Amino acid sequence: MPTSSPFTSAPTDLLLVVDVQPDFMPGGALPVPEGDAVLPVINRLMPRFGNIVATQDWHPADHASFASQHPGKAPFETVTLSYGEQVLWPDHCVQGTPGAALHPALETRGIQMILRKGVRRAIDSYSAFRENDRRTATGLHGYLQARGITRLFIAGLARGYCTDFSAEDAAELGYAVVLIEDACRGITPEATAEGTRRLRAKGVRFLRSDALAG
Repeated sequence: MPTSSPFTSAPTDLLLVVDVQPDFMPGGALPVPEGDAVLPVINRLMPRFGNIVATQDWHPADHASFASQHPGKAPFETVTLSYGEQVLWPDHCVQGTPGAALHPALETRGIQMILRKGVRRAIDSYSAFRENDRRTATGLHGYLQARGITRLFIAGLARGYCTDFSAEDAAELGYAVVLIEDACRGITPEATAEGTRRLRAKGVRFLRSDALAG
């Protein structure tokens, strides 16, 4: 995609904005370093897309992925749940709380659908397409199929987890996938590097926003 002329998305393109919520920003319950830096980048990109979906982490207060629900366990330790290994997190994005809202600085007028994930107490959901049992579908694939979407551009939080699992699942489902590098941030450099390795193996393309913003 040349940078010499403005990018205009095709009717079959969609911008997927992942978990741009205050709890993932500096000062939030589960802060991603420089997480707030994605906001101006995503806002600049949104007018280029006719199709936009946003996701929200939307957990019940007693969600099984919270370390607070496992006596003796601390955040970032792991446990084995019914579907396998699960990282334990600080309580975050609890349904109805300010930290779970879409960030107030995010431009929302172009968003056609908001997908809430992680809503079931017993199972976490990193991907916008499948919950962490890797079997339970969120419904996003059907939504995109009904609208003829064939290519996804992914932005948001956080690399290594929700952006990367969403991109990986999208590629496995047959979509062309572009991850917008400067419109994402990661929890740790190690998680980001491992996510990049997985995504490149799936054929995901990596671009910076200046290739799209014109």
